Formats: sequence, structure tokens, C-alpha cells
Amino acid sequence: MDNLSIVEYSLNWPGGMMGSTHELVISEEFIFVSGQNMHRIAKFNHQGELLQYYMMPEGSGPHGLLIDKKGKLWVSLEFTGFVVQLDENGQIIQEVDVKLHASGATPINTAPHGIGLDADGSTIWFTGKRTSTIGKIDVNKQVTHFQLDTLAALPIFLSAGPDGGIWGTELFGNGILNISAAGLVREFKIPTSNSRPIAIIPDPLAPYMWFTEEAGQKIGKIDMDGNITEYPVPVLQKNDILASLTFDLEGNLWVQVYVDLNNPFPAGNDYLIRFDKSIRTLPDADLSGISFNTFKIPGKMTMMHRIRTDAAGNIWFTEMMTDKLGKLSFSAPLFHIN
Repeated sequence: MDNLSIVEYSLNWPGGMMGSTHELVISEEFIFVSGQNMHRIAKFNHQGELLQYYMMPEGSGPHGLLIDKKGKLWVSLEFTGFVVQLDENGQIIQEVDVKLHASGATPINTAPHGIGLDADGSTIWFTGKRTSTIGKIDVNKQVTHFQLDTLAALPIFLSAGPDGGIWGTELFGNGILNISAAGLVREFKIPTSNSRPIAIIPDPLAPYMWFTEEAGQKIGKIDMDGNITEYPVPVLQKNDILASLTFDLEGNLWVQVYVDLNNPFPAGNDYLIRFDKSIRTLPDADLSGISFNTFKIPGKMTMMHRIRTDAAGNIWFTEMMTDKLGKLSFSAPLFHIN
């Protein structure tokens, strides 16, 4: 395996607020990172240089980020119930109200947390974290809300699937959701109870979605009919939990693992696990024949949050509590612990 380097870049959020570095999204030129409690978006170049901060409305709580097929940046404002488009200077040039409205009643903030791009590259989906809903913003910026059957499901993450529908995770509902292109809502329970699914992404080639279980210490694969296979992750200690996942350009699977801040003893390293791409064609849940490597990141007690791969093959990730943006690249000696 080629040498790797892992470098962390500090967000240095203005204002003194700390421990709220959330999503990241990658464009051809930049990496954008959301600082939710700072009400800002940070803009980096691909060399890791922090270029500027985009100030969002005070109290808005920016969280979800996406780049549409035209290269435009969209942000979900979780605390105020809007999804907004920013220009190249970070100014809001379009906003969509995604609250629930009923005649004679006070609008209800759905708390748009995660946002995902539809397979068409234009339609935007968002999770109603507070209302157990999933919302769709069409090309005309009209909003449709879909109610989940599971109450208090806490949907948090969305990705388009190979079926043309949208797929998501229910953190409290312990399930995977799917809304078809025709608007049919389905929910699939994860076999491991209270697993707290976090992130979900499509397989690079096959008709599957892959997801992480924060508390279950497993990754899962779900086919388009809702059949789920779970794979125990070989974590280093019992108080490790999982965050997000990504595929590299060769199809290998990378998973974020960190020490649970609510159960910090024994102390340990936070790290990335790389599973060989052959995991994607396993006939069963037995990982014994799959090679994997574990790579320590420089920081500790980071509460890793999101991870994505850029077009050059670099892997970028966020650390919520240490307010860092990490970059893994194939170049120099790395922090390797197995």
C-alpha cells in the first residue's frame, strides 16, 4: 500500500465558540465546512489553506452542505428552518422556507439537518430532524414534506441511491429510510437494536447503500429491496464508536472511528479504518478474509463527524470537538497503528 499522510487544519472559528465543526462538501476548487454554533461556513482550498469565513444569519445554525450540478453551494439552516443558496462571496442569494405551515397555526421548524442531492443533480432533499419528516425542494423551489411512520426517528443523513430514490438514516428510529422517485416512503429496521445509524452512501458500482452504526460498531449494506447485511468493525477498544464513511477512488471503504466522549476510559486513539474493496462483493457477513488497515489521526477526543473523497483521491474529514479539518493523501509516512 502506498505511503499516506494525515494532516489536520485548524478552523480557528472567530468569536470564541468551540466544538461545533460539522459537515464538509468538496467542489472543484474548494472545501467548505459548516460551523453550526458559530453560524459560519469556512472555505478552504485543496492545499488546506483557510481562505475565508462566510457569515450566516445570527442564530441560524448552518449544518448540511451540498454542491448542485451547476456547482452552486447550498446550506441548511437548522435553527431557523431554511435551506439557502450562497454565491461565491458567501452571500445568500436564494432561500427556501422548509418549515411546516398550516392555516391559522404557527409554522413548525422541521430543523433541516442533513441535505442531499437527488440523482437528477438539481432536486434537494433535507431531513426534518425535529419532525420525523423528509423534505424535497424541486427545481422550482416548491417544497414537499414526507412523513415517516416512525415517531421521533431523528433522520440525519441523506444520499441518492442507484434506484433513483433518496436514502437516509434514522438515528433514533434505528432504521434506514427510502423515498422512491414516485414518492413512496419505506423504512427498514436495522437488525442490531439501538445501533444509531449515522451516514449512508451508495456503492460505487453495485445496487447497494452502505451505512455506519455509531453504537452498533458495525457497518451495514442494504439492497434496493431493503435486505440488510451487517459487518462487525474490528475496533481497537470497546468504547470506540463510528462516524461516517467514504469510498476511495479504487473502491476501498474508509470508516471513521473515535473514542466515545461520553465513555472516555480507557483512553485511546481516534483513527480511520480502510477495508479492501473486496468487502463489497462478500457473499455473507464474514470479514475474516478481508484485509484492513488502521490509521491513527493526530488528534484525540475529536468526535469525528464526516468524511469525503475528492476528485484527486484525497480523503477529507471533520473533527467536531477539536474544530479541525483533516486531509489524508497518498504521499508521505503515515500514522499507522496495526
